[in-house]
Amino acid sequence: MRIIGGSLKGKTIDYLKNLNTRPLKDSVKENIFNILHHSKLIDIKIKDANILDLYSGIGSFGIECISRGAKKIIFVEYDINAANILKKNLIKHSIANKAKLFNRKVEDTFGELKNEKFNIFFLDPPFSDKDFTKNLSLIKKKQMNKKKHVVIIHREKKNLDNFDNILNVLLVKKYGRSKIIFGLFN
Repeated sequence: MRIIGGSLKGKTIDYLKNLNTRPLKDSVKENIFNILHHSKLIDIKIKDANILDLYSGIGSFGIECISRGAKKIIFVEYDINAANILKKNLIKHSIANKAKLFNRKVEDTFGELKNEKFNIFFLDPPFSDKDFTKNLSLIKKKQMNKKKHVVIIHREKKNLDNFDNILNVLLVKKYGRSKIIFGLFN
């Protein structure tokens, strides 16, 4: 895995080689950033953005955002092995000062983030997780979003998640097994 743009372009990201994690493929990540940069539907700039990366795994999305000039990233990853690799990646690329890592369940983090506001929310829950929409609802209820924001969700193409009363879905893109959903809190 590698960083595909910004100041760290070309640098590698260490990842786990097990069945519990599925890092975001470089090609899918590149498409997400192309949409963020070029879409007329999404009015968000990564540069100077505050980003909440939930179910972050090894942190490839958030690290890419740091490389592209994001102001601050909050990573939340429950799996200790993935969190350790993420921490190692942050140190390896000397970007730990732009990030904060919580090694716990997503819902157990909101208390500490109650005064935080974010421009970009990236959620990459396990494909089998059907309850992540509860956390999405909590984010909306706690009004953790800045006025200009976007929510990006990575799901398996065949998942039929219901975002009614939570998100206004702007765009859905499919890449192999993956489906990327772009939306705004409604």
